[in-house]
Amino acid sequence: MKNLVVAGGTAGMGLGLARHYLREGAHVTVIGRDAEKGRRFLGEAGERGAFIQADLTVVAENKRVIEEVKARHASLDGLVNTAMRHFSRRVETVDGFEGTFSLYYVSRFVLAYGLTELLEKGTDPVIVNVGGVGVTKGRIPWDDLSLKQGYSGIKAVLQAGRATDLLGVAYAANHVGGRTRYLLHHPGFTDSGSDSLAQPVKTIVKVLARFFAQPVEKSIQPIIELMDTPGAGGLLAYDRRDPVDLSLSTLDPAARRLYELTEHVL
Repeated sequence: MKNLVVAGGTAGMGLGLARHYLREGAHVTVIGRDAEKGRRFLGEAGERGAFIQADLTVVAENKRVIEEVKARHASLDGLVNTAMRHFSRRVETVDGFEGTFSLYYVSRFVLAYGLTELLEKGTDPVIVNVGGVGVTKGRIPWDDLSLKQGYSGIKAVLQAGRATDLLGVAYAANHVGGRTRYLLHHPGFTDSGSDSLAQPVKTIVKVLARFFAQPVEKSIQPIIELMDTPGAGGLLAYDRRDPVDLSLSTLDPAARRLYELTEHVL
């Protein structure tokens, strides 16, 4: 029986994956901010579901989550990172990080390294980062990771997307010989909700999603297939079902530089 943790598992693709694996008989712990969504999840999940309420933009909260997961499980088979929120205005966390960077990169960084010990004891363990691997737009401003100059919501998302790609590269390089695979996955445009968006962007996204987005149930299928049969190699990257070239410039040795700039949070 699998043990899974889904960060961002109370809505969207995270909830879709949590529900799927509950139906398959797994124990699933979801992490989210919203207590009411957590209660609804527990109501449908039964005894094999668990909810940890946490603000994943805060490093200490991620570390608390790790300790709670360790208290519940002797091993893990999967860590799925889907938590994402749009910040229309720049927000700086208590740890000094820009909000998008903190949620999309720092949280995934802390959870991955903090739960590796449990994952290495699992069956075919895998870490999944749902994001935009294969997208080459955006860059990492090495002298301004918190985007204090020239902030925009789109710029923040693109930078954090490139950072989470490098997280996967560095993790695989740091765990040569380990059993845990790292999957970077681009699901394509998915109708996973727009609650975190401000107007008028929220309305625009809702209209576009109505006509062009995939439903969650369709978007999660390739992820399920890859989680269940992850294949060889420490680092895997897919755009839906298509492998992404690991020689892309966005999956380059700069990963080590980002790791060294942020390893103090571990």
